[in-house]
Amino acid sequence: MTSAGGLVRQVVTFGRILREGGLEVGPGRISDALTGLDRLDIGDPDDVYWTLRTTLVSRPEDLGSFDRAFAAWFLRDPSAPPYRGSQPAERAGRTQQKARTDAHDEGEHFGDEPTEVGWSVHEVLRKKDFASMTAEEFSRTARALKEVAAARPLRRSRRLRPHARGRRLDLRRLARRSLGRGGDPIERTFRRRVEVPRKLVVLCDVSGSMEAYTRALLLFLHAVVGSGRGVEVFAFGTRLHRLTEEFRTRDPEQALAAAAARVVDWASGTRIGPSLKTFNDVWGRRALTRGAVVVIVSDGWERHDATLVAREMERLQRAAYAIVWVNPLKGNPEYEPLAGGMRAALPYVDRFMAGHNLASLEELAGVLAGIERRHAA
Repeated sequence: MTSAGGLVRQVVTFGRILREGGLEVGPGRISDALTGLDRLDIGDPDDVYWTLRTTLVSRPEDLGSFDRAFAAWFLRDPSAPPYRGSQPAERAGRTQQKARTDAHDEGEHFGDEPTEVGWSVHEVLRKKDFASMTAEEFSRTARALKEVAAARPLRRSRRLRPHARGRRLDLRRLARRSLGRGGDPIERTFRRRVEVPRKLVVLCDVSGSMEAYTRALLLFLHAVVGSGRGVEVFAFGTRLHRLTEEFRTRDPEQALAAAAARVVDWASGTRIGPSLKTFNDVWGRRALTRGAVVVIVSDGWERHDATLVAREMERLQRAAYAIVWVNPLKGNPEYEPLAGGMRAALPYVDRFMAGHNLASLEELAGVLAGIERRHAA
């Protein structure tokens, strides 16, 4: 078994393995598992087995997959038989009856046709947690991310542009068009300030604690980069990396592969404060954040000094037009911002939002598109 120090990473990675095997394991179940493991002896394989099985398995037909994954991951023996603990297995009759009931319910909610008025597969996927999606469901959701990412914050341009309802005469166009009419200014032309996309800067946490949501969020960011000019994307774990150029390609899978090759500390620790300091020192001095909407995507788990997070967030707030913090864990109704980095950052955040499913990203897009005044997200 593992030590207490590495238990969180072990359980988070184990949850990802279970999701790849088809089990519905979201952040709420991971949190319940860690809470249970804190109250027992993690040196006893039976105690760890039954705690994880009770909190992470919701369907009887998933027991076999869970047992095989437990033996391969925690016992480090892929060839070992499925680990079943010291208690007897459930009766086959109850398992089959529950499996038939779950299969019937799953057919009602995840079929190809709507089951009742106002309820459809699309609606189910909009509200389903990214961490609990199967590969097929995630593929269908990924296509919808492009539409969500099209919304951008806007600003009034400084330059005057030709406009039919403008209030200022465009003297240059007026003189040019009058040449074809003997110098008579018959057709008047006007200019006005129009709305253009505001600069958008996104800093995404790719540490191990965010691994369940990293792929979905990076696909969303790839679509945001493709929505037009003025978008900058950075990733951070233990250090900061600029990924804007890697995300300019049209192929999202190629962009993710290039990003994974660039970020050497992918799925490692989290150092939010030093990463923010690097961003402020290097990119903030280049006026990248001046007048920009800054979106930080992170669960707020800081392994460094939380006071540094507060200090750098204060610097960032003074330069940015607005700061929006997206935390996938906020999608859990019982979530509280107890992490040190999250508590330190919240006083300088204009809007604190969830990012755990498609519906929450749609809400994020609406907030970004509706920012009209500084720090009024």
